Amino acid sequence: MIRLVAARRPTTVRDVALAAGVSPKTVSNVVNGYARVTPETRERVQRQIDALGYRPQAAGRQLRQGRTGMVTLAVPGIEMPYFAELSSQVVRAARRHGLTVVVEQTDADLEREREVAAGLPTRFADGLVFSPLEMPPEELVSVPHTPLVLLGEHAVGVEADRVSIDGVAVGTEGTEHLVATGRRCVAALGLKPTLHDTASQRLRGYRAALAAAGLPCGDELLLRVEDWTREDGEAAADRLVALRRDGVPVDGVLAMNDVLAMGLLRGLRRHGVRVPEDVAVVGIDDVPESAYCTPTLTTVALDRAAVAEAALRLLVERLADPDLPPREVVAPHRLVVRESSAPPAAR
Repeated sequence: MIRLVAARRPTTVRDVALAAGVSPKTVSNVVNGYARVTPETRERVQRQIDALGYRPQAAGRQLRQGRTGMVTLAVPGIEMPYFAELSSQVVRAARRHGLTVVVEQTDADLEREREVAAGLPTRFADGLVFSPLEMPPEELVSVPHTPLVLLGEHAVGVEADRVSIDGVAVGTEGTEHLVATGRRCVAALGLKPTLHDTASQRLRGYRAALAAAGLPCGDELLLRVEDWTREDGEAAADRLVALRRDGVPVDGVLAMNDVLAMGLLRGLRRHGVRVPEDVAVVGIDDVPESAYCTPTLTTVALDRAAVAEAALRLLVERLADPDLPPREVVAPHRLVVRESSAPPAAR
């Protein structure tokens, strides 16, 4: 016996509008990410979209708008844990907006950054979410026609939509934590030959925290590296141990990212330096591995999900209204205390 089952009628804009108590036009504005919808109305409509399982016909909508529904995310390196997770979060945020992401890796190379900014090779993208490290501010100002959202602290002052982190506050909070656990000679790990804006801000926070505590922050406490890698972090352990042997009693380190910090942990262990008993270590980023290394790593966590969601929201609003003034969102951060800096009372 063959049983015929009636197909369920797809949910329409009118169904959502009726359930939410708004007009079909308002539902369309929410779906398309238009800015001129109150947060309360947007939340009410989104609840009904989720409850009814409404799925906009993206292809038709994009054709009507003259768009492809594709955006480019350009980052220095997707092999870097921070940018790997950030890319994943951007893809998730884009999916919620009905967009597809193409990820480009620039390798922090100036020419590659210029190519990406010029729309190569993804000329079809509706917008660009961009984390540059090398492009001068004057070039970023003149990025052609494509809606742009900058990520990070590079080229602060450029008139463009941006999602940033308060690098000074991040450096200050990580250093203040080390001071609060009784460290009195704190080094900073991660200054590159070219001091980028991210490192520069974190260094300012480090210095401000030490100055406020009346502690030394001389140049001998700046552990320089070629890059922010595990290998560079491990190599820095040799110099830190040499400093301690020469009478500089380093007992704490603020690393400019978690990857450096984890390399440092390995190097200190190789030298028989105990963490945190002899030297406490704090990283920045809170990449997933930081909760699983030995010892687990204290870090200043940067909210990558918030960065991604804010970037996509700014981009969608820019696509809807190209005449909006430049906007900036500062993503939150928080200190996550683990074993690498446990104060004496906690050990």
